[in-house]
Amino acid sequence: MKTLQNLIGGIWEDSRGDAFHDVVNPATEEVVARCPSGSPEDVRLAVDAAVRAQPAWAALTVAERVERLSQWADTIAAHADELAEIECREMGKPVALGTAFIGGAAMGFKAAAAEALEYAFEETVPAPDGGSTTIVRAPLGATAVIVPWNFPVPMTLGALGPLLAAGNTVVLKPSERSPMSAVRLLELMDLPPGVVNLVLGDSRAGAPLVADERVGLVHFTGSVESGRKVGERTGALLRRSILELGGKDPVVVDAGVDPVATAAAVAFGAFANSGQICTSMERVYVHRDVAEPFIEALVEAAGTYALGDGHDAGTVLGPLVDRRQRDIVARHVADAVSRGATVRAGGVVPEGRGFFYPATVLTGVDESMLVMTEETFGPIAPVVVVSSFEEGLERASASRFGLAATVYTADPAHMAAARRIPAGVVWVNQWQGGGPERLYEPAGDSGMGATGSRAAYDAATRPTSIHTAPAA
Repeated sequence: MKTLQNLIGGIWEDSRGDAFHDVVNPATEEVVARCPSGSPEDVRLAVDAAVRAQPAWAALTVAERVERLSQWADTIAAHADELAEIECREMGKPVALGTAFIGGAAMGFKAAAAEALEYAFEETVPAPDGGSTTIVRAPLGATAVIVPWNFPVPMTLGALGPLLAAGNTVVLKPSERSPMSAVRLLELMDLPPGVVNLVLGDSRAGAPLVADERVGLVHFTGSVESGRKVGERTGALLRRSILELGGKDPVVVDAGVDPVATAAAVAFGAFANSGQICTSMERVYVHRDVAEPFIEALVEAAGTYALGDGHDAGTVLGPLVDRRQRDIVARHVADAVSRGATVRAGGVVPEGRGFFYPATVLTGVDESMLVMTEETFGPIAPVVVVSSFEEGLERASASRFGLAATVYTADPAHMAAARRIPAGVVWVNQWQGGGPERLYEPAGDSGMGATGSRAAYDAATRPTSIHTAPAA
């Protein structure tokens, strides 16, 4: 049984803590690794290393940093299959799906780093008095990245690119539920010692990392509850945080769309990765004019999502990450049924080993049910029939969450109206569209802090204005 190690200052070493936990394959319930649960001493040493390494890393030219990161991105892309297999073992994602996401993330990491070549780290503008003002954007120093269990490699890469290209160093803490892929990701890294450090563990590592006053920014992706604690602590320290938290993403299906094709798209948005995506479609509002054929097609599509171990080529739907997560999903479905919802597909915990749950379609749902108000994070598509597109927009907007939303419509006026949904990202006629230029900030309880494109570099740097008056 392999015991995972931290990476501190370029050296793989054992945790200073004395607590460990098992990493379990959710498809087989077999223990696949032993992971340290973290300690303040691990964190202190990792931040020490990041602080020491930062001046030399920042002293490199932007082009030199981008080139080093680009080489790492190419290595990651070449090992996408291997990394996806590890993600499958630790959290259940089908290998084919994981490979696609990791390959895309490697390309995105490379592109985000390359944006540093065009970013205005220094610019001079004339002043009214005849002098000039030079705005210099310097790196923050040591930063922290804390990523969730559902997309450990892609979420890590999404945060690292701008931080590193801007000249910061990083202490990375992956989720204690899926740490193995992060270990392998950093084994593939060829950057100077201390530029990226790895600390493993649960809150015993996360809390002291967030509380270290030498950390200039915490980039956190996770639950609303944990995000509030991160925001409270960084706010008390007057340090920055970027928080991407929970979601309850809506999809509005307008009259006039192809109900069968749209149902297939919604099925993927609701069921992919067993619904364990921050931007999964968790609320479906369909216009009554297309509701019947749409629901029939959605139920049929749910039946094609075959359950199984993600290593098997025929598997479309892998397990949930662990028993705790499956219990949440089952509880949400049971609550809906007890309040009058109808199960049209799925809805029953399978027998046997593994933390599986089938693709499930519910109708007759309303906002009294957990499945419509709380983040489910499972392969559940609750469908509400609405009388108009306007009603769909209103109900889609009535949530404390505001991460993302999707609208399917053929009406240009309705396409324009989609922007009224308060969310960080709104997709029209294509879920998960867009590219590295995407810039957003979550709304409501889904988080705070703009990121993507130039906003990511604004967050990763601190501006100083230097005003020079004309000589006397």
